[in-house]
Amino acid sequence: MQADRAVRAGTRFLATVARSVAIFVPVFFVATFVTFALRAMSGLSPARLQLGEEATPEAIHNIESLWGLDQPFLVQYWHWLSGVLHGQFGVSWVNGADVSTLIGLGLGVSLSVAVLALVIGTVLGLGLGTVAAARQGTWLDRAITGFVTVVSVMPPFVVGIVLVEIFAVGLGLLPSGGYIPATEGIGPWLAHVILPALALSFDVVADVARQLRTGLVSAYRENYVVGAVVRGLGPRRIFFRHVLRNAVGPALATLGIKFPSLVGASVVTEWIFGLQGFGRFANDSAQAGDVPAVQGVLVVSVVLVVVFNLLINIILGRVAPAAQRGV
Repeated sequence: MQADRAVRAGTRFLATVARSVAIFVPVFFVATFVTFALRAMSGLSPARLQLGEEATPEAIHNIESLWGLDQPFLVQYWHWLSGVLHGQFGVSWVNGADVSTLIGLGLGVSLSVAVLALVIGTVLGLGLGTVAAARQGTWLDRAITGFVTVVSVMPPFVVGIVLVEIFAVGLGLLPSGGYIPATEGIGPWLAHVILPALALSFDVVADVARQLRTGLVSAYRENYVVGAVVRGLGPRRIFFRHVLRNAVGPALATLGIKFPSLVGASVVTEWIFGLQGFGRFANDSAQAGDVPAVQGVLVVSVVLVVVFNLLINIILGRVAPAAQRGV
């Protein structure tokens, strides 16, 4: 019996990975093709950035020849895609720096903040959602529902300003900005990322809490819970073995959407806390017309979305099998 369960679990795991890979491959190639085609449609050129609008056609042609932009479109795409598959996104049109290096520096900062924000949001959201469902209809349930409704509409940059005023300016407990890598010490790293992570976590808290409360309330009304009570199972076992496993799926599924947005959509928050992150790098590159940098940002964003959703699907398959059957 245990061997059969292990085989079925392994089959479900492989099926989840296969489905995700089957989706990732065409999505990746379509996304890279569209991303690369944006340069041709935009009319941007490194010659315009380097020589200005008054450049002669001959000078523009010489610069574009150096960048290989005089070659046929598909040849350019193949050379670029070959580099992408090896983790190389080319050279910045603005400063001549390696785009992969620039993205890596910004991504390290944003991932630090986003992962911590996701952990904080998930833990608080699961706690609040569980308490609200357990005290359904009471003042505590209404208070939690009102709280998550309020925090869900608060922009992260507003929360960030308030946190800086309280903890950095008012109390002087934490730095108001900057970033220190975790390799230089967990304490200094945490002190610099905790405020931006808190500012970004509020939306995660609200979504996870709402989804979990709804799922728990619905799960407690199912017949299998009544059957478990009749069989004499304790409340704790009923909650963890039956109710939570079947109710947590939608809450975890929301994280697949939230994480990529935390990494890439935090431009204003990064400005407030003086962070040179991935979102700020993407914004600066777009404003400067740095096409290779923008293309690299888009490709990395696609990979982040697909990989993180693969991880969420695997976790759902282990924690909430019922949720996976609906995938």
